[in-house]
Amino acid sequence: MPEVVTQTLDVPGATLTYDVRGDLANRPVLLLIGSPMGASGFPTLASHFEDRTVVTYDPRGVERSVRSGEPTELSPDDHAADLAALIEHLDAGPVDIFASSGGAVNALALSAQRPDLINKVVAHEPPLAGILPDSEAALAVVQDMYDTYQRDGLGPGMAKFIAFVGYDGEVPADYTQQPAPDPAMFGLPTEDDGSRSDALLGQNLRGCTSYQPDFDALEKTKDRIVVGVGEESGNQLAARGGKAVAERLGLIPVTFPSGHGGFLGNEYGQPGKPTEFAATLREVLG
Repeated sequence: MPEVVTQTLDVPGATLTYDVRGDLANRPVLLLIGSPMGASGFPTLASHFEDRTVVTYDPRGVERSVRSGEPTELSPDDHAADLAALIEHLDAGPVDIFASSGGAVNALALSAQRPDLINKVVAHEPPLAGILPDSEAALAVVQDMYDTYQRDGLGPGMAKFIAFVGYDGEVPADYTQQPAPDPAMFGLPTEDDGSRSDALLGQNLRGCTSYQPDFDALEKTKDRIVVGVGEESGNQLAARGGKAVAERLGLIPVTFPSGHGGFLGNEYGQPGKPTEFAATLREVLG
């Protein structure tokens, strides 16, 4: 296993922390990104690419990457600017990118804005609720999660999030009228601690899910884009987002083993199938 070298990069409004495994002279560099998942979600996947130089990072406001000023909401364009700054700082472009969930949305934003920095992008299950046929209902659910978090705190907001990400199929217009899930069912706090700085619910949720990719720009670089969906994800929202992106670009989505977190080992106690997942990723990277 290559030694992990950790460094920081100052960008407007934040200090990004990133990790490098291997020699940056080896090209193309493989960048593994999530959002709001940070670098702590990728050690297992990185271990399957010891022959590659692997870079991971914490998005601004996540784990070791500290923001300055008020913790306002962020958009994928904000994260794309950070990614561009990181790649240019490392003098590592064009890079291969594996991007998960919100990270996949950010990678698509980067691909549209800075195709010169991209060799190949694997966008795995981007939760783009705003481009789905039932976008109005889906985004209403997202807004309800955000409002619940702002009103009642982390436990109630996150309980609604967990319940929704596992929902399979189109979102009914009356979804938000269902009884709210009990946070205790998911081991979440039932008392409000008063904080409103959660990176998912407070910072990234609305900007990510409502994002409208620049499909005209992506069309020009679609030969370098792979869209991935989990074999166990069915018609959950993130998988549907991936399928919708693929359809807009005339691509056939690649099925990856397991579900939304199929690349995970035991980082968060919910392992997927990382060995099989890495083999599929290696194949699509070429």
